[in-house]
Amino acid sequence: MSDLPLSGKLALVTGASRGIGAATAVALAAAGAHVVLTARTSGGLEEVEERIHQAGGHATIAPLDLTDGESIGRLAQAIGGRWQALDILVLNAATLGSLAAVQAIDAKEFARVLTLNVGAPQAMIAAFDGMLRASSDARIVALTSSVAVSRAYWGAYGASKAALETLVGAYGEEVKNISAIRTHIVDPGATRTAMRARAFPGEDPASLKAPEVVADAILTLVTADTPTGHRMRVDG
Repeated sequence: MSDLPLSGKLALVTGASRGIGAATAVALAAAGAHVVLTARTSGGLEEVEERIHQAGGHATIAPLDLTDGESIGRLAQAIGGRWQALDILVLNAATLGSLAAVQAIDAKEFARVLTLNVGAPQAMIAAFDGMLRASSDARIVALTSSVAVSRAYWGAYGASKAALETLVGAYGEEVKNISAIRTHIVDPGATRTAMRARAFPGEDPASLKAPEVVADAILTLVTADTPTGHRMRVDG
């Protein structure tokens, strides 16, 4: 029997085609989990899946648009037909939108930011609630941002992350006494990702930590006896 810490566990990572999501999926698989990779870009997912397989890990790709609630339901049904429990759910997928003053926020773009950054995580939790409750040690990890507080021109994205933290924290409180589900919030800090490059185009990427640093922190979080509601910022 494998002595890997996540051997026999099932993990699902959203936004797993690149950046922090991809690095986290690779780290979880290296620790023994079977990882379901979701994102819109099938090509990126296939590359991550290949990396995991080449390292001797196990992964399944599931390309889907998280803004489509019906797709999330179908994904849950397909996974539930193969596995009994979901042990780790990493809510990483997000969109930045445009940085703008509050009065200048485009309504349609704001709706999309809220749909992907808040609505989709709620739909994922709802769809996988039964499988999470079936786990003997389930973890939900939601990726947030330091802008989930008042910061000029970050109103749309910041509001979505503040809402995500509240949503996931509320779920954790609701289920902590009736299940083995624990929720965690992770602020990755400044990390070398495509989203960071969009937000700070003049920044030197070499000055930022790699996504693997965040992935290792998430792995440590889910393999330790971390209490529900724990919030962590990754520095380094």
